[in-house]
Formats: sequence, structure tokens, C-alpha cells
Amino acid sequence: MSYTRKIVVTCSPHISSILAQEIEAMGLPVKSINRLDVETAGTMLDAMRLNLQLRTAHRVLYQLKTFSANQPDELYQAVNEYPWENQIPLDGYFSVQSYVNHPTITDTRFANLKVKDAIVDRFMQQQGRRPDSGPKSDRAVVFLYWTEEEAAVYLDTTGDSLSKRGYRETTVAAPMQESLAAAVLLSTQWQPKQPLVNPMCGSGTLAIEAALMQQNTFPGLLRDNYSFMHIKSYQSAIWRRLRQDMKLNQQSRRDAMKNIIATDSNPDAVAAAKKNARLAGVDHLIQFRVCDFGETQIPSPETKNPPTGSPIIVFNPPYGARLGEERTLTMLYGRIGDFLKQQGAGYYGYVFTANKELAKKIGLRASRRQEFLNGKLPSRLLEYELYRGSK
Repeated sequence: MSYTRKIVVTCSPHISSILAQEIEAMGLPVKSINRLDVETAGTMLDAMRLNLQLRTAHRVLYQLKTFSANQPDELYQAVNEYPWENQIPLDGYFSVQSYVNHPTITDTRFANLKVKDAIVDRFMQQQGRRPDSGPKSDRAVVFLYWTEEEAAVYLDTTGDSLSKRGYRETTVAAPMQESLAAAVLLSTQWQPKQPLVNPMCGSGTLAIEAALMQQNTFPGLLRDNYSFMHIKSYQSAIWRRLRQDMKLNQQSRRDAMKNIIATDSNPDAVAAAKKNARLAGVDHLIQFRVCDFGETQIPSPETKNPPTGSPIIVFNPPYGARLGEERTLTMLYGRIGDFLKQQGAGYYGYVFTANKELAKKIGLRASRRQEFLNGKLPSRLLEYELYRGSK
């Protein structure tokens, strides 16, 4: 685990700068920040740490080999020359995934098949047997990057996306992806010792991600399977020790205040949020209540010796995707603006929405706008500084 190699950490659009800050906070270098990834460098142990600690990432790719390839046969030859028998157990299982932008490839499945054949043939040449392979990403995963002449193969050390924390068994409507919720929170003025109010909480993703931060729980601790566990260099004792160190760090904030408030008018949504919070181990940090958002109780902001950061109120209201919702949502967004103005003095208010026209109905001037992508929907996080009296 001592070899330092290029590591590429992938993410959703508009999140890479936030992800880069997370990586730097871990003491790892940031080599480049791109639209869908951040490049760093480290050992396989660092890759394991990244999987455990990062909140806004999707996958951690550990580079094995770079080469030039102008056509599929050159790709096959270069991949076949790599000693895969040192990475994938003979009695194991692997899958191949890829990002391919090359004129000879019209279907990435063909490139994946070339890589799979090259690996399987290498095993047959060297050992007379081969591991199983298929589409599942829950064991060893090989990732191909190929654009123009530039090609590289990586170990995808993650497998299923890091955004799948494992706590969200029950959802309502269209829930926000966990990594996106973390990125939204990290984009605000909030710090974990401050109150956070989440009216219209839905299945609770924003409140739960905030509670994980408050408790200093790294999201990777909630998962028990990663692709790096299925390669030959994996050492379970090192992994257990790493997890234990992280858990000890988590214990230091067990006495965190119960200052995260999540409300929703839908009893089923609150029941789902409570269940998800319990699975995440943070239900003791969140005050849940069934009520209209206008009845949400807002704690008075600390005025004497306030902690760093600011208390926030954060909304993720409906966007009006269905016909006939526009009139109802126009009134709803107007009420959100009134609520922030009348109840949020001393707070920062945030509204995450994919509907620019409805956002205008809030009736407040945004001090900042940050772009995100929620699924396929271009979205914005709007920030409102809520003053006592006039500015």
C-alpha cells in the first residue's frame, strides 16, 4: 500500500471546488480541479481514507497504468500487458466500467468488452484459469479512461457510488442525493455548532447530512462494502484500524446540541425521515415535528459569544415539474419569502430550487446564487441574509 499514484475523485457537476476543499482538509494535494472530478495523489491507504471521509464525492479511482491507444486492438494489447494477477484474486469477480470518447467507439460496451477480454486472456496465459466477470459493481471494478490517444486504467476503489450512504431506506417524492445535500450544506454559512432549521424536510436528507457533520461522523462509516476490499492487496486489519480511528474521532462530538430542526406537513415524510436518521445513527440530534412549515419554531440566534458560522434556514421546495402546479407553488414560494422575512431574523436563509420563475416569487433579494445539478435539472441555491429590522 506504499506506492503513491494518481488518484481521481469523481463528483457531480458544480461540486468539484467543494470536493477539492474536502481533499485539501485531509492533507492530500489537489493537482487539478475539473468539471466532474478532482485529481490528487496518494497510496491505496489514502484511497481508503478518501472513501471513508469524503461527503461530496462519487468514486475514488486509483491509477494503475497510462498508455496511448489509437484503436481497439492497441487498447487490448496495452491492458493485456498489465499484471492483473497481482490485483484481482483468481477466485474473485470483476467488472469493467469506462469513460470513452474515441472515434473508433460508438458504444462504450465494446470498449469494456475489450478490456474484460484482455484481463481474462492475461489470466489464462499466466495461470490457466480466470476469475468471474460481469456487470455487478459490488466487488473488484476496473475503470477505463480513453479519450483521443490518451488512455488509462484504474482500480475503482469505491464500487457503488459514495452518494449511497446506506441510511435512506424510506423516501417520499423525489429525494435529494446525499452527496448533493452535503455539498449544499458545505456551500452555506452554517457551522455544526449553530442551529439548522429544515422546513419541508421530506425524507430528511439535508437534516441527516447536517447531523452527520455535527457528530463528526464520516459517511463512509455507514457502509460495509467497497471495491478495494476485493483486490489482492487489501489488508482487513489496516481497514479495521482505520475505521476504529475514525469512530474515536466521531465520539468526540457525541455531546453535540440537539439544534437541528426538521419539519414537514406530511406525517409519512416525517416518519421516513425519523427512520432514516435512526439508521444513520443521528436521530438523537434532530428535532422532528409534523406541521406546516409556517409553524416551524425558529430558535433565537446566539448573541453572546456566538460560535463561528451562522444559523441557517434551508428549504428544498417542489419545483413544479407537473402541469397544474404553477399557481399553487407561486403561493408557496411567496409564503416561503414571508416566513424567512418574518421568522428568520439573525439567520441566513437558503432556498434550493430548479425553477427560476418560482424563485422570483420569494420576494427577497438573493445575496448569492450557486449553481448545482439535481439529477438532470439545473438548479440553484439562493442565499438570503436576514437582518433584524432594516439593514
